[in-house]
Amino acid sequence: MYLPLKEGVAGLDRDQFEKLKKLTLEARQLAYAPYSKFRVGCCLVAEGDEYYTGANVENASYGATICAERTTIVKAVTSEPKPKWVCLAIAGDSLESCISPCGICRQFIREFATQDFPIVMFNGDGSQVRVRTLKELLPLSFGPEDLAF
Repeated sequence: MYLPLKEGVAGLDRDQFEKLKKLTLEARQLAYAPYSKFRVGCCLVAEGDEYYTGANVENASYGATICAERTTIVKAVTSEPKPKWVCLAIAGDSLESCISPCGICRQFIREFATQDFPIVMFNGDGSQVRVRTLKELLPLSFGPEDLAF
């Protein structure tokens, strides 16, 4: 579902949403993607109007590549105080469509977010937006509560 950009989404008012979009698109410019040329930017919004950004960082040993979502989440998780998350957004370069988090990133988000956590996906210039909950992107997920000790 594409939402008109005139409306706030994911628990954000219009100004916060515009800031989220701007920071997500700007973060993409910081990507290090010499192999795939597939740049991704990410922005995580936390309570208190805190914003964390990150970009993907590729490596010649492809398995060592770090996605934008994980770069951003690590920044938030290792910050003090620990913020309560509001939403996360990503953007790639494609003007045609919005990208979504890869499977590893969906599971990584699941470690720290609730099932109803909103994920905002922009196209390359922010003119298209798609919003889904983590549960919609990762149904029947496995989380910390599934580890019974």
